[in-house]
Amino acid sequence: MMNTFRNAYSIKDLENISGIKAHTIRIWEKRYNILEPMRTDTNIRYYDFMSIKKLLNITLLHNHGYKISKISQYPSEDIPNLVKEIITDKTYKSHAINAFKVAMLNFDREAFLKAYEQLLANKSFTSIFKDVFVPLLNEIGLLWQTNTITAAHEHFITNLIKQKLEVELEIISRSQVIVQDKVFILFLPIQEIHDLGLKYLNYEVVKNGYKTIYLGENIEIEDLHKMTEQFESPVFLTYITTSPMADEINGYITKLQQTILDNSPQAELWITGIGIDSLQMETASNRTRLFLSMDHIIKTL
Repeated sequence: MMNTFRNAYSIKDLENISGIKAHTIRIWEKRYNILEPMRTDTNIRYYDFMSIKKLLNITLLHNHGYKISKISQYPSEDIPNLVKEIITDKTYKSHAINAFKVAMLNFDREAFLKAYEQLLANKSFTSIFKDVFVPLLNEIGLLWQTNTITAAHEHFITNLIKQKLEVELEIISRSQVIVQDKVFILFLPIQEIHDLGLKYLNYEVVKNGYKTIYLGENIEIEDLHKMTEQFESPVFLTYITTSPMADEINGYITKLQQTILDNSPQAELWITGIGIDSLQMETASNRTRLFLSMDHIIKTL
């Protein structure tokens, strides 16, 4: 029997998870009886986990051109089979994202692994990460901000993605030949804990034939200075999400440049992440490169 962590969701939760407005969900219920909400002792409507799974499948069919009136005529147990029939190169992303959201909501590692293996049978890891994991994580961020999920949900799914990333990095590290002359030193500032983007960039840099030194979280600027003494033309790559904060980032980058670039004539500093939105362009030197996205960095490689 499946153990569920939570089995009571509001209609607002359903809206946040599915992208279908609560008003529309109510209309679908009233006219077509697609969901059957339960009620508390105080007559407050709520939905169970199976309602979420069903609504996600219905949403996928609806987005594929099925009318709600037609979907409502199928028995509930037939709807997952209908979804399987319409999975194409265009719809696989939405289907996979839904599968991972369901796995996350139920803290179901086995469901995550099953969905992942199905993807990996036909898609490269790069495609899976960019086409599925990135939009999934964006949606999860919104779900966390609206209190639809907890931080525990976010950590659960993020750590599973990191595990798969580590496996893929190990695979390419065994076979990849270093053909480039630059070394990339990847690090996160003090108190920056969002490391998934940096880990993925490490994977892409290695895949492109560069040597990498992955330092990870909580790296002091003074420690980076020591690295400039060991390598002739290092590229220091950092990913800024929440730390340093907006009012501190310009001072931080200035200190980075003074510590790294002023002491190493061939060194470069590459910066990406949403944190750079607060960075003033005049702060950057001619050996500091700002990248608006991971794709921008990957294309540059």
